[in-house]
Amino acid sequence: MNDLRGRITKDGIRIYEDADFAGMRAAGQVAAEILDAVIPLVKPGVTTAELDAFITEEVHRRGVISATIGYKGYKHASCISVNHVVCHGIPGTKVLADGDILNIDVTVIVDGWYGDTSRMYVAGQLGRKAERLIEVTHEGLMRGIAAVKPGNTFGDIGNAIQSYVESNRMSVVRDFCGHGLGLVFHAPPNVLHYGRAGSGPVLEEGMFFTIEPMVNLGRPETKVLADDWTAVTRDKSLSAQYEHSIGVTATGCEIFTASPADKFFRTWA
Repeated sequence: MNDLRGRITKDGIRIYEDADFAGMRAAGQVAAEILDAVIPLVKPGVTTAELDAFITEEVHRRGVISATIGYKGYKHASCISVNHVVCHGIPGTKVLADGDILNIDVTVIVDGWYGDTSRMYVAGQLGRKAERLIEVTHEGLMRGIAAVKPGNTFGDIGNAIQSYVESNRMSVVRDFCGHGLGLVFHAPPNVLHYGRAGSGPVLEEGMFFTIEPMVNLGRPETKVLADDWTAVTRDKSLSAQYEHSIGVTATGCEIFTASPADKFFRTWA
């Protein structure tokens, strides 16, 4: 299967057909099911490698493909980002401690379609500052999604997220963004989580992309570690992220990666 379908806008964004929503829905649901399944394993004393091994087995058990294993040399079925790791954390020997917060990011391929999603988890007792960060990050994502409808712009999405996050005295990471997807992993547009209302390409029915804001308790600056993958906050402040894959509909959008167990937000509750 290839990505030669639909049409391309002047901004290079592919417009998919009505029938393509079913493929994205199927891929998104598998990814969401895997993130639901890992919930009971997230607890103090578990390593991030053990979580990734479980996720890898879940991918194989479902007969689908991990989009990340082999991607630019990456060897894991998930990215697991703990505490001040912003994104692209590599599973390994890190042992989760009581109070650690972590983002788990999974992308699968189902019949050629990519389902990409991430959410926050907590090992043990959740601290109040971390809880507030997670709440603001999730609400920022949902406000960004609420801005998605034909005729609005990508700047409207970013502005909705940025204005809410900054009103809560937190910061939006600028160095990473959401992206188009469908029959490819990454494609135009870059979906910024900050910006000016009314700016950027106009949203059209049939666009597929992720919204995945990363929010820091401190300043927005990040740095990438020597492994060329792991991004961390420069000031060592806590960071959180939520990600959905969505498709623009005639009246708004469809979330492809909603949790079947209704555990997308509070995985620890």
